[in-house]
Amino acid sequence: MADTSPLWFDPHLCFIAGQWRPAQDGATLPLTNPSDGSEICQIARGQSADIDAAVAAAQAAQEGAWGEMSATERGRILTRLGQVISQNVDRLAALEVMDVGKPLTQARADAVALARYCEFYGGAADKITGETIPYMNGYTVFTLREPFGVTGHIVPWNYPMQIIGRSVGAALAMGNSCVLKPAEEACLTALAFAHLAAEAGLPAGALNVVPGLGAEAGAALSGHGGVQHISFTGSVATGALVQAAAAKNVVPVTLELGGKSPQIVFADADLDAALPFLVNAGIQNGGQTCSAASRILVERPVYEAVKARMAAAYAGLTVGPAAEDLRLGPLISTRQKEIVEGFLAKGADLEIAGQGRISDNAPEAGAYVRPTLFADVPADHPLAQQEIFGPVQVLIPFETEAEAVRIANSTDYGLVAALWTRDGARQLRLAKRLKAGQVFLNTYGAGGGVELPFGGIGKSGHGREKGFEALYGFSQLKTVAAHHG
Repeated sequence: MADTSPLWFDPHLCFIAGQWRPAQDGATLPLTNPSDGSEICQIARGQSADIDAAVAAAQAAQEGAWGEMSATERGRILTRLGQVISQNVDRLAALEVMDVGKPLTQARADAVALARYCEFYGGAADKITGETIPYMNGYTVFTLREPFGVTGHIVPWNYPMQIIGRSVGAALAMGNSCVLKPAEEACLTALAFAHLAAEAGLPAGALNVVPGLGAEAGAALSGHGGVQHISFTGSVATGALVQAAAAKNVVPVTLELGGKSPQIVFADADLDAALPFLVNAGIQNGGQTCSAASRILVERPVYEAVKARMAAAYAGLTVGPAAEDLRLGPLISTRQKEIVEGFLAKGADLEIAGQGRISDNAPEAGAYVRPTLFADVPADHPLAQQEIFGPVQVLIPFETEAEAVRIANSTDYGLVAALWTRDGARQLRLAKRLKAGQVFLNTYGAGGGVELPFGGIGKSGHGREKGFEALYGFSQLKTVAAHHG
């Protein structure tokens, strides 16, 4: 019988110095399919010794072929990698369906986005320049943008391909060499990315991938003395640990830690245009999205209309196995399911305005949760303040513009916000007042926007990835002052 498995490589190995090798102690971890609870395969359980080897390989690449390449040559390799990824979108999507439980359409979109990141950063690699600075007579002063050297990348399980693209892609474009630690719950596309990078001609050691537990491989990478910059996306608690570990080595850190993002709907909004964004931005990827719009703030005159429309949309939602390609698949794990169900229990005192259903075909062992819309939620309720990371949204009414801003800014987070209003003055006024790294006007997400700088304030983290801003973040500035008389 022909092998129909989406696995086209050996998943239990680390990728270090251009070679595939087991973890040094041979340890492995099980990888589980969240759609049915079955074991997919075993992956390497990398430890500090494997991180040591990966960092050494990355440093060797800096001192060798990769470090000697021009920006133009680096860009050509990244562009070629984008082309190779484009040729393998279906294979990458199949891995994500199995590994992350992501519906096929969403998995394909992530693979296409990964290719686009490589294309964008391939074209941008030789576009980053320094500047000359007017100074005293007899001097010429200019600045240089240089790579840090070895950068560490700890990526989560919800969007592995996209986050690899925006962090590793930008770091490579600036000439850094990378050590990537994927999430232990979802690392197949990270390993596939390494295979494709080698196929595209990326020199040995420029990219190293070490799977393993966060408390082991992740901690070793965060505190490694040979790493000059860390990029982390994940929870606030783990982000604080990463930053503390890096601080011991006085290493800069980019943190993207999540959010409790609002969409604010005013009475003059185009509700027909808003509705798809109001719902989809909360349930996409099962709500397991850092920038999920989990709070919907609605002005009183249209509150009941928005509530009725969103409730009807929820009633039409079905959750099922990722392979069925419904709008919602399973959550990443039974552990995450238990966390979300715990939050739903906290809403026992609230009105459920709308709720989806779980498909009859969904295996009992899968991590399925019904998408749920709560109405008339107090702004200080735990469901309106805490990040749930599941398909749960809350509706919050407001009376005035000032109240809307106060509610929107009332959480510890500040990642994304959206305004729905035809009032141009209000759009600009509130865009400045909202505490968020991105603000969208009469849209949400803008199609992902590889070109758009992304990051938050407060407990959403600091630093920016995506767009040209990421290239500045993955480089350090050197000032050169020449005295010539």
